[in-house]
Amino acid sequence: MRAHRFTGYAWFAVAYTVAVILWGAVVRATGSGAGCGSHWPDCNGQIVPRAPAMETAIEFLHRATSGVALLVVLGLAWWAWRRYPPGSRVRAAALAAVAFIVLEALIGAGLVLFGLVGDDDSVARAVVIAVHLANTLLLLAALSLVAWWSGGGQAPPARPGRGVALALGTGLAVLVVLAMSGAVTALGDTLFPARSLAGGTPAEAGAGTHFLVRLRVWHPLLAVVGSGYLLAMLAWLGRGTTSTTARRLTAVVGWLVVASLGVGAVNLALHAPVWLQVLHLLVADLLWIALVLLAAGALAGEAAGGPPRAGATPPPS
Repeated sequence: MRAHRFTGYAWFAVAYTVAVILWGAVVRATGSGAGCGSHWPDCNGQIVPRAPAMETAIEFLHRATSGVALLVVLGLAWWAWRRYPPGSRVRAAALAAVAFIVLEALIGAGLVLFGLVGDDDSVARAVVIAVHLANTLLLLAALSLVAWWSGGGQAPPARPGRGVALALGTGLAVLVVLAMSGAVTALGDTLFPARSLAGGTPAEAGAGTHFLVRLRVWHPLLAVVGSGYLLAMLAWLGRGTTSTTARRLTAVVGWLVVASLGVGAVNLALHAPVWLQVLHLLVADLLWIALVLLAAGALAGEAAGGPPRAGATPPPS
């Protein structure tokens, strides 16, 4: 029973973190990042702002939910530390999640304190936003692995040999690059809304146009190429496995790749409304989680994180 409760709490941590990430996208898409001014961790000099403007309320809610996320991850790490012995993958992943969420908070604080919010369109902001997104993916990966391994999740190797590690490692790197380019593109869509499908292309932008507009064309191109690689990789992996779990995960990843492409195309056609940006990010997060679990299972075989401490109920297999 304790094992089920730990795994349930771990999946709750994953779901809650995704919700906080999505609200962070709302903060960026609505230009509310400067809602608390240049103050951190307080908001405009107050712990709880009184009668806040809409931008302040949106930013304050993000800070409050992010603070709760930190507590949730710390609680998960404490529980894993008590339940699993040194050397356990579950404990290591939980401690990694703490490191990533602390770094997440520091990056968020840096964005505010250095004024990289609101209407700021500097190169520094674009770089930090991209790094912020990459760290977010690592946080999600660590939390997902805690939940997966503690629940006995496994997917035997799809194919033997080094090719699997190279293929899956490349797939994960492709998703990180796509996510980082998507974050920069989303920033450009917020600061310089496109008025047509051609918005942001070199032909329309011209040499003197802001770099965020000129870069906007690259994310769709990278998405098409990257998705093509992922689908080809999944087809190759799927032909070499008889594992039901691996086949299901492969199918889930494949459908999410297609869904991400579809939502991205609609997002481009509708000129990136806020709700569609959030939906696109949700699909991307789910795709990342599914690919991380597929890679972890395929590369680790049947290992499920090591036994718990003496006297504790072992995780279900």
